[in-house]
Amino acid sequence: MFALYKKEMQSFFYSPFAYVLAALFMFIFSLSFVPSIGSMDSNTLKFSYPNIFYNNFFYFIFLIPILTMRSFSDERKGGTEVLLISSPLSVFKIVMAKFLSIATVFLFMMVVSLFFPIVTMVKGEVMWSSLICAYTGFYLWGLACIAVGMLFSALNDNAIIAAILGEIVMEGFLFLDKFAATELVASYPKLNSVITWFSLQRRFVFFSQGLFRLEDLVYFLSFTAVFLCWIVIAIEKRRWSRS
Repeated sequence: MFALYKKEMQSFFYSPFAYVLAALFMFIFSLSFVPSIGSMDSNTLKFSYPNIFYNNFFYFIFLIPILTMRSFSDERKGGTEVLLISSPLSVFKIVMAKFLSIATVFLFMMVVSLFFPIVTMVKGEVMWSSLICAYTGFYLWGLACIAVGMLFSALNDNAIIAAILGEIVMEGFLFLDKFAATELVASYPKLNSVITWFSLQRRFVFFSQGLFRLEDLVYFLSFTAVFLCWIVIAIEKRRWSRS
């Protein structure tokens, strides 16, 4: 499993891929950071980093399908999937190796963005408890989206189609709050509560407020685990159909 994980990591970091995505992540982050500096009414830089994550969810979410679209689609398109699933590794270990490699790249992107809090700390003030909760919640949100993107990559041999489908589903989860707030859904309290319960964005709000709730942690991990199980099932089904 570690050998496959290492191979996947090399495919990311021995090419400009991971560094370009990290640069895009930094650019999106700066879209809120720089205006916050420009709009200061004093010489003290103090603002909320959780708001940067929350206000730019729509833009950050475009990066996740780019990370995941090649995970299985390229294997199928290149004809290497048969060799991969016939290797001594179980399908579960193959899926986990690819998932952990993408999760590591996403973590790298987030670590690079720590440049902004460090700059703020030099001349301003950083609320570290809020910042740590925001980074934790955002990373958990990213893991959930990575699992969704990998599922569509496992179901398609075209990486572009996998990215588009993954993007649509991720955006759908992103707008569950707004859908639940519509007059039609709001008129049915039970339906409204069910829809909002599945909202990833709503779960992140508590992290952004500095609240580390076990309920939200379990939800993100369970959501990720369910989609990873679906990936394993989809690949196992394809392997047995070929047999």
